[in-house]
Amino acid sequence: MLLIHCPYCQQSLPELEFAYAGEAHIARPEDPNALSDEAWRDHLFIRSNSKGVHFERWRHIHGCGKFFNAARDTVSDEFLTTYPSSAPKPDLCELQGDLK
Repeated sequence: MLLIHCPYCQQSLPELEFAYAGEAHIARPEDPNALSDEAWRDHLFIRSNSKGVHFERWRHIHGCGKFFNAARDTVSDEFLTTYPSSAPKPDLCELQGDLK
């Protein structure tokens, strides 16, 4: 069972307390109406699925109810860090250095 740290509640709790909410740090287009149907589809559904560190959104559904971001290694399933949604994306080089 995965333990996920909620940056708001300051607790590490079982994965069942949380809901995955997709890839983090996706910028919404300034003018969605100007996009073609294909570009809008890509924005909504096409996501990176890279091996290694992946930035994700999670929601603490059985706790504070807040959304937060996490950096998770998709190979080991290890959560490297969690941080409030309003915080900037952590430096990937530093996170990968923590894996070594």
